[in-house]
Amino acid sequence: MNRAALFDVDGTLADTNHLHVVCWWEALRQAGHDVAMHDIHRSIGLPGEDLLGYLLGEDRDTSKDDTLSAAHSTLYGTYFDRLPPLDAAADLLRELDRRGWRVVLVTSAKDAELDALRRAVDADDAITAAASSDDVSEGKPAPDPVHHALGLADAAAHGAVLVGDTVWDMQAGSRAGVACVGLLCGGIPRRDLEEAGARAVYQHPADLLAHIDNSPFADGHRSPNHTA
Repeated sequence: MNRAALFDVDGTLADTNHLHVVCWWEALRQAGHDVAMHDIHRSIGLPGEDLLGYLLGEDRDTSKDDTLSAAHSTLYGTYFDRLPPLDAAADLLRELDRRGWRVVLVTSAKDAELDALRRAVDADDAITAAASSDDVSEGKPAPDPVHHALGLADAAAHGAVLVGDTVWDMQAGSRAGVACVGLLCGGIPRRDLEEAGARAVYQHPADLLAHIDNSPFADGHRSPNHTA
């Protein structure tokens, strides 16, 4: 049975969450919406339409969604050539690939953005496939992206681990029946990640790599609540 190592990208492998916050804030400001950056931060990881619903309410004028998303994409695109990877992100993916895990990216990023993120992480030699919100009818926190990623890896949920930095990642993974690992480098508190389903929590990719042999990636091991 194949083992799948499923990874969110923004905030998990690349230090980009706060860039998204600023770009969404500016896109919303240009459209006349006064939204606190704290609230925007909490929404990062949701697909664009769901993010806008979270921030502006389901009763908003949805005809403006495409314009807002396009403004965010244009602003964020100015960073494409300098997106910062998180320390040891590529090393972590390569180590899991070396151990026989099929690494699949599970992200809400669309094609051009995902290409830029993959260039930043620079570990394509260790990545089996990538699943985006465009591939499914519902994005995170629905389990659909995780189910799709498992299909790409030809792996079962009980042999898979999802690594992410948001409650949306943890909820999607839990609903799909995979073990969830949270990272704090995206800025979401430990308790929130644990309450959303994280079985173990690490500071960042380098911390997970350093503790890989005592993590949910260790054979037969599902260790709860790492506290480094």
